[in-house]
Amino acid sequence: MPAQPDGETPPADGSLPPQVAGGAADRSLSLYVHVPYCRTRCGYCDFNTYTVTELGPGASRSDYRATVAAELDLSLGVMGRAQLEPRAVSTIFFGGGTPTMLDAQELAGVLGDIRERFELDSAAEVTTEANPDTLSPAYVRALADAGFTRVSLGMQSAVPHVLRTLDRTHEAERIPEVVQWIKDAGLDVSLDLIYGTPGESLTDWHTSVEAALACRPDHISAYSLIVEPGTRMGVQVRRGELPMPDEDDLADKYELAEALLASAGFGWYEVSNWAIDEKHRCEHNLAYWRNADWWGYGPGAHSHIGGVRFWNAKHPRAWSDRLRAGRSPAVGREVLDDTTREIERLLLGARIHRGLLLDSLPESSAGLIREFQDSGLLDPAEADAGFWTPTLQGRLLADHMVRRLTDFVI
Repeated sequence: MPAQPDGETPPADGSLPPQVAGGAADRSLSLYVHVPYCRTRCGYCDFNTYTVTELGPGASRSDYRATVAAELDLSLGVMGRAQLEPRAVSTIFFGGGTPTMLDAQELAGVLGDIRERFELDSAAEVTTEANPDTLSPAYVRALADAGFTRVSLGMQSAVPHVLRTLDRTHEAERIPEVVQWIKDAGLDVSLDLIYGTPGESLTDWHTSVEAALACRPDHISAYSLIVEPGTRMGVQVRRGELPMPDEDDLADKYELAEALLASAGFGWYEVSNWAIDEKHRCEHNLAYWRNADWWGYGPGAHSHIGGVRFWNAKHPRAWSDRLRAGRSPAVGREVLDDTTREIERLLLGARIHRGLLLDSLPESSAGLIREFQDSGLLDPAEADAGFWTPTLQGRLLADHMVRRLTDFVI
């Protein structure tokens, strides 16, 4: 697992500096709930997750809901002391780990605990991630009854040998059935795919995208595999047992995904995300990319409130021990200065369709904008309308474009 970021030690009660209240009325509020439990650890995963054997002594899943409730209460106190006016919550996202490792009643109960403490927007988006082999029709109906609106399903691939390399435990043939359960319950469904797995051919990737489209989801995410050094897959690559993903291969697969998804009526709205229409974009992820306010609950969860980032103790036992002692679970924070906030605005906004207004960019970057248009990285028609919108080639070079853009801020 990656180390926590460097940062200052926050106050024991979690108090935030007074500047977080400035402009809060113009920022939306989202909530993230981290459920750190998994049945098995996938070889490529470096998220803050734990199997039963990894939890160790003194860490129990049985008090998870009660501990989240304690953190919910603490967050309300912190926001109140910071004079943050109450805002209706726009989105809630349960991630992990595997949130659906919890009983449906427990997961629904956590959402109920949130509803008791926060006002939700009338059109609030409420998503949970799920693995296909943790769901049943009854489980999905319980989610719908509790007020969930959306399920993000970890499909990853439709090719058995690719799933084996990723250490995924579900069978590819199960995906259409599970998607239908979700639809029958009246919930939106997103399918998450990974491309670039060692041994995955372009034909394999084509098969996976077509299989996802055949399920008629509302949303598809496609992420390139990143081999993290501390993972089992990272060790296998270092030993030469698996090949490192090839950049040209990743580009070919991204271009194939765009062609197949576009022909099926899906439009990209962020570099790795496509939706069947604007109504089915993931509003929670857009809140991140637009630098809105969000509070993260659970072990290792990160938060961002008014230009202050803070993060919780990673291990479930350390997280729960702090809350039981009446202390904030936050173990680090960073108060962003104006320059850093501007860089982050550009870093995040540049990845979104129409995520930046050109007249909001530094005047000194006008020549760079023209260069990007002339080289086919920015859509000229969109630029004429005043928007930063990368072309397909621009999306492939998004990191390069952003690095050059932020040079005008530093």
